[in-house]
Amino acid sequence: MAPSAGYPVAMVKSRPQRTISPLFVSDFTVDADAPFERHLNRLEVEIGGEDYRELKRVELVDLPESAFAEMVDLTERLLHTTQNNYNRQLLIDLQVRVYLDQKRYYVYYRLPQRTIRFVPSWREGVLTRVFGHLPLETGDWVSCPALLPGYSSRYLADEAGGSLLLQADCPDPELPLLTVSHGPYDPHTLEVALYFLREGRARGAIINLGFSGREPLADQNLQKLKGWGVPLNPSNIDVIYPYTDAGGHPYCYKQEEGLCGFISHFSGSAPVLIVDVHGYVGTSGDDRRVIVGLGGLPPYPDPQRMGKLEIDGDRVRLDPDGRLRQGLQMIGALSPQIMVQFCTDSHCGYHLELQEDLSLQGRIFDPHQEVENLLRGEERNYLPQENVRWLPSAGANALQRIQACKLCSCAGCMHVEIPTRIRQRMALRMKEMAITDSLTSSGL
Repeated sequence: MAPSAGYPVAMVKSRPQRTISPLFVSDFTVDADAPFERHLNRLEVEIGGEDYRELKRVELVDLPESAFAEMVDLTERLLHTTQNNYNRQLLIDLQVRVYLDQKRYYVYYRLPQRTIRFVPSWREGVLTRVFGHLPLETGDWVSCPALLPGYSSRYLADEAGGSLLLQADCPDPELPLLTVSHGPYDPHTLEVALYFLREGRARGAIINLGFSGREPLADQNLQKLKGWGVPLNPSNIDVIYPYTDAGGHPYCYKQEEGLCGFISHFSGSAPVLIVDVHGYVGTSGDDRRVIVGLGGLPPYPDPQRMGKLEIDGDRVRLDPDGRLRQGLQMIGALSPQIMVQFCTDSHCGYHLELQEDLSLQGRIFDPHQEVENLLRGEERNYLPQENVRWLPSAGANALQRIQACKLCSCAGCMHVEIPTRIRQRMALRMKEMAITDSLTSSGL
C-alpha cells in the first residue's frame, strides 16, 4: 500500500497504522549539521495519543526593559542548536530575542511590537501540589502528607527546570530508587512513580521537572502564536526551551550523568536497584506492552549474572534472581505483558517475555539484521517479527549504569518504558485514590 497523499515518501513507511496526519507534517528543512538531527517530534500525538495540553502555555505580557536584566539571553544558543531551519529562520525574520528567567523557568520571546511568555504549567502544577507554593531556590527536606503520607520532598534548583526528590521517612534499604528522567516529555510517568511510592514498592524518587527542548506545543498554543504572528512549526520546538546547555551538552542526560550527585541528597545506603521510568509510543495506539531495557550499549550486561540461563539455538530461558526478580515483580503491577530486552554485544540482542512463573523466555538475534525504524529519520526502532518496539539502543541507560556502578559495584538499572494507555490508566487510578483519601479524611 502506497503512503497516503501528502506524506513525504522518504519519511513514512507503508503501514497505515503508523502514518502521520498531514497536520503534523509541515514544509520545513532539518539542519543535518546541527548537534541533534530530529525530523518529527509529534509521532507521540498521532500514534500514542499523548496529551501535552497541560505541559506549557503561552501568554502576551508587558514587561519593562529592566525586567530582562536578570535573565539569560538564549537567542544565539537557540539559533545555533535548533534542529529546524524553518523555526530558526522565523526567529531571525521576526527579530525575536529569547530570554530565560531561570528561577521561574519562564521563557520570553521579545519581538519589536510585543512580548510572549512561555509558562511551564505542568512544572508549576507539580511544585505547587507538593509544596503549596512555587519554590525558587534549593530547599530542605519537608514533609508532604497531602501528596504522600510518610514521605518528604525536596526541590533542587538548576538552570534546566530543577528536580523534585521524594523519600520515605523510614526508607527500606532493600527497596529500589525510582528515577523519572524525562518527566514532562513522558506524560503520566510522575503518576506511575507516585503509585509505586504509595504502594510501598520504592524507597524514593528523583523526578526531572525541566524540558529537553523536544516537548511539543499543544494545538491551542500554536493557534495563539499564529494569531500573534509567530507561526512556529509544531514538529520541533527546541527554539523555546533549549536542548543543550551553554556548553552544548544535552539537558536530557542531566539526571543520568548526575546520578551520584542526586542520590547523595538521600539518607541511608546507596540503592542496589534503580528503576528508570519512561513513557514510549508502541507500534499501535492500543499497545499495552511494558518494555524493560537492561542495556544495549557498553558496558554490556551479562545475562549469566541475572539468574539461571538456558540457551538452545536462538531460544532462551532465563530464571531471574536477586534484583532482576524484585524489579520484575514490581513492574508486573503495570501490565500482564512485560518484555525484557538487552544486548550482550553489538550483534547479539535478547528479546524475552515475562511468564507467570517470573521466568523470561524468548530469542537471541542480531539487531543489525532485524531492527528497523518505524519512520525513516526517527529513532523509533522496532522488531518486525514481533511488531514490538526495540529500546536497548538508548544511550541514557548506559550513562545511568556507568554512574550507578560508582555508587555500588552490584547496583542494577532497569530502563522501564511504559506505553501511553498504561500510563493514562495509572493516572486515572491515582486520581481515584486521591478522591477516596479525601472522602476518608472528611469522614464521609
